Amino acid sequence: MSPRSASVNEELRRRSRERLLQATVELIDERGYEATTLADIACRAGAARGLVSYYFPGKRQLLQSAVHRLMHMELAAALEREPVSRDGRERLARAIDAVLGLARDRPRLMRTHMAGILQSEGFIQCPEQQRLAALLRDTVERYGSADPETDYRLLRALMMGAVVAILLPGAPMPMERLRSELFQRYGLDWRLGRPPGAEPPPPGV
Repeated sequence: MSPRSASVNEELRRRSRERLLQATVELIDERGYEATTLADIACRAGAARGLVSYYFPGKRQLLQSAVHRLMHMELAAALEREPVSRDGRERLARAIDAVLGLARDRPRLMRTHMAGILQSEGFIQCPEQQRLAALLRDTVERYGSADPETDYRLLRALMMGAVVAILLPGAPMPMERLRSELFQRYGLDWRLGRPPGAEPPPPGV
């Protein structure tokens, strides 16, 4: 039996890594961070426990990469859904809706993710985060930014702040209000993207 080629080995490694990332999202969404072990993740992914440590230095880093992959997938799907639009304003609206929608639909996962970023582990620039960043950078460039790198960072900060506000225990803000504020900040019509209602919420609501 001839040895596998380098390209085949690379594809197998990519698939193994993606199975681990998917298993992480599923289990932490189901059980929470503390109740999920690396052995649980490896078992769900159908991989050896040692493979987790081969790819990731720890559980927090694994979680960040897993959530960045999920965010990239959700954002890419939102940007390319029918009818496909190349209009920069529509694409920015879809990007905002995709990120805020994750906070609304997967609060346990996103709360755990944000907590890890705000703690000592900080922000991890993994391959998944870099793909997400490239998509957001392209979005602000299509929107008309003259400085996509700076404006991407600002957009990221504003959306992270909105996600934290949605998830804040005991004092969450309505997603509709935060969406309205972001849309006003970027001069976007409420009807762009996937509006959660026919009209924006009145001031103060």
